[in-house]
Amino acid sequence: MDTRITDPAQLPVAFEERLNAGDVEGVLALFAPDAAMRTTAGTVISGRAALHREISGTVAAGARLDNVRRHTLIGADTALLVTDWTMEIDGPDGTRVSPTGTTANVARRVGEGEWRFAVLNPLGTA
Repeated sequence: MDTRITDPAQLPVAFEERLNAGDVEGVLALFAPDAAMRTTAGTVISGRAALHREISGTVAAGARLDNVRRHTLIGADTALLVTDWTMEIDGPDGTRVSPTGTTANVARRVGEGEWRFAVLNPLGTA
C-alpha cells in the first residue's frame, strides 16, 4: 500500500489518523527531514529526536485529535495549510482536557510529488 501523501490537503487527515492510532513513526513520516514544530507550549523544536519525543509524549497522554481543514493554498512546491483542531488529552495532573486551536502549517513537495510538513504551528497566529 502506498502511504505517500500526494495532495497537501491530506496531510492534516493523515496526521489525525496516525496520531489517533498511536502510530508515532507514521506521524513522523509526514515530516520533511529538516522540519520544525512549535509545540502547544510555545517551544520551537526541530530534528527527528525532538519531534519523536514530542509526538511520543502526545500519544502517551492518550491524545485524540479531530482536524477540520479550513484552507489549503498551494504555490509551486509550497503549501499553507490552515486547520481547526480539537484534542482530548490527559493533562499533567491526569485530568482530561480539550484544548482547541487553528494551525498555520507549511508543507513542501519532496521527491516525486510527495508532500510533507516543513513547519507545524498548532498555535496559528497566537
